[in-house]
Amino acid sequence: MNSRKTRLILAVAIAAAIFGYKALRPEHGSQHAATTANASAAPVAPIAPVLLGKIAFTPCSLSSPQAKDSLEAMCATYAVPENRATPTGRKIALNIAWLQATSNGEKQPDPVFFLAGGPGQSAVETFPGLNPVFREVRQQRDVILVDQRGTGKSNLLSCKAPQEDDDAFDPSPEAMQAQAEQCVAELSKNADLRHYTTTDAVADLDAVRQAIGAAQINLVGVSYGTRVSQQYAMRHPDATRSIVLDSVVPNALGLGNIFARNLDDALTLQFGLCSKNPACKNKLGDPRAELDKLLATLRAQPAKIEYRDATSGEVKQGTLRAEAVAGLVRMYAYMPLASGLLPKLIHEANAGHYESLMALAQMVTSGMEDGMALGMQLSVVCSEDADSMVPREEDAGTVLGNLMPRGMAAMCKVWPKSQPPADFHKPLATAVPALVLEGEFDPVTPPRYGTEVVKTLPNGRLFVLKGAGHNVIGAGCMPKLFTQFIEKANAKALDGSCLDKLGYPTPFVSFNGAEP
Repeated sequence: MNSRKTRLILAVAIAAAIFGYKALRPEHGSQHAATTANASAAPVAPIAPVLLGKIAFTPCSLSSPQAKDSLEAMCATYAVPENRATPTGRKIALNIAWLQATSNGEKQPDPVFFLAGGPGQSAVETFPGLNPVFREVRQQRDVILVDQRGTGKSNLLSCKAPQEDDDAFDPSPEAMQAQAEQCVAELSKNADLRHYTTTDAVADLDAVRQAIGAAQINLVGVSYGTRVSQQYAMRHPDATRSIVLDSVVPNALGLGNIFARNLDDALTLQFGLCSKNPACKNKLGDPRAELDKLLATLRAQPAKIEYRDATSGEVKQGTLRAEAVAGLVRMYAYMPLASGLLPKLIHEANAGHYESLMALAQMVTSGMEDGMALGMQLSVVCSEDADSMVPREEDAGTVLGNLMPRGMAAMCKVWPKSQPPADFHKPLATAVPALVLEGEFDPVTPPRYGTEVVKTLPNGRLFVLKGAGHNVIGAGCMPKLFTQFIEKANAKALDGSCLDKLGYPTPFVSFNGAEP
């Protein structure tokens, strides 16, 4: 791994994956007009746009690495002011996809808006992988995808990490601040970075709602999308029919120094599956002790190794550092089924076999830069959470330590900011029906966050999914319960007993899997 990728995983761990990274290897999906799929075909008559309210849509296809098939949709752009205080100034063309209801029967008037995570993921590019979860919902309701400003094709704010030699790698706050300064200089040519916050995005969503002529909408937010959902429901309660908060972050929470403790708590649960499994414990020892040993070794002396690229099969050379391993562990902890491989990889690395861990780190980071809009993330977190970016003594011995709050604070020193509304961090208190979901093993938004959020939602209900990690709406029978909730807007009437069938993943004791 060269230092560009090592710094990239640091940047993502420090600022990009603030609320959670949904996929292990995210890449940009594709969106293209159906009429231009074959450039060499004979000219055809243009397809007449289809109006939804006052927005004109044309046919397109959506795809992503997480979806087997492309998804037919209708696509459009809708211009909004970058700065609503100067409506005649620069405009942002919001990228929108409209997935029409599939049933020939009567369509319900309240569409579903899916809000992606990050902050920094594109809703249009993320949704195809989740489409099976929405299959029943889509029979009677349209689904609307809006790339939040600064993501996807809505004036993307993407920063490129600098190219450097391994020997020049510097994880210090000063180096992160210098990277942020370069990013500000580049992005400010085409954007006022103060106006790419959650509050701006909420105003955009309501502008789209009004433009398509929907009196009410249903909001489905995942990870950071739950912050957008809560802020929308707070600002526009009459326009909100229901909200689904998957892996929720409380409005009241400052996010500067929560990550180290949440990750360690999740690792205790996930690694505990190995410690409670005799075969795993006998072969791999105590996974947390093994991880601490590996991190200490790599902090003292990063390992220069030869490894085989997991994507191309090409033999490469690189340097494995403690920071990259910590970031990798955090990414894999989002999905306990995948993290079951970590104890084996860590144990092998402590025996001097770094190749597999290195190849995995390289594979995970290879698509990360395109999957997250780092500039947009910094505009969000620096405006909304900068005050909480304070290192804590009690986090010094954790896997992440105080790397994230120090790095975040350094970058936010130079990042243009805006002031959020005075009530931005007030808990959402509304009678709007709410379905709140958390994974038992979530390393970034633990179940206690869901417990906190539903306290002020009289028509809300929390489900904690056993053995699950981050982004759980597709687990077990949850799609069925989700469909029922959207249909009736009554979370308390749901029979969640089907979730009892969820089990715990079995840790790997070899690269062939668990012991039979």
